[in-house]
Amino acid sequence: MSDPRPTVDLLAAVLGVASGASMVRELAEIGTDRLAGASAPDLCAMGLSPARADRLAAALELGRRSMAQPEARPLFQAPGEAARYLLPRYAARPVEVFGVLALDCRHRLIREEVVSVGCLTASLVHPREVFALAVSSRAAGLVLFHNHPSGDPEPSAEDLALTRRLAAAGSLMGIEVLDHLILGAGRYVSLKERGVL
Repeated sequence: MSDPRPTVDLLAAVLGVASGASMVRELAEIGTDRLAGASAPDLCAMGLSPARADRLAAALELGRRSMAQPEARPLFQAPGEAARYLLPRYAARPVEVFGVLALDCRHRLIREEVVSVGCLTASLVHPREVFALAVSSRAAGLVLFHNHPSGDPEPSAEDLALTRRLAAAGSLMGIEVLDHLILGAGRYVSLKERGVL
């Protein structure tokens, strides 16, 4: 949702001055089109101090970036694709971490997040944390993952029970648990491929 405040008020907020200040009114009169292409030196030439010019230039750059084309998001259509993405990030962690890849309806990454960090042999995970993240991300599906610090990705009975519990919760919420990957030393186990999901 766009901010309803007038340009002069937005400029004042970014620069940390009152909206009635003459410099803010002058900048507003220049117009947002001209300001959008201005660099910090350009803004200094318009009468801003170097610190304020840098602050406004940074805000303008953030605006430009938000309007740019979104970066390509990873697409995960097979367990191996998700594993190749996750193994270098999480497999060698010294303690167990449990995380989630929140995906859109085409299985593109929306968000990646660690939900729980445990000890050498276990991490505690509750469905509310997993699905709070899924709901806030507007995810259509999830790929769950965790590492085994031992390097052996074979699932434990607890891993299987947790997977079934999270899949059941996802089914109730209409957010499919697509897979649960267990990461080990250079290899992984997909609980989808094992028929658990």
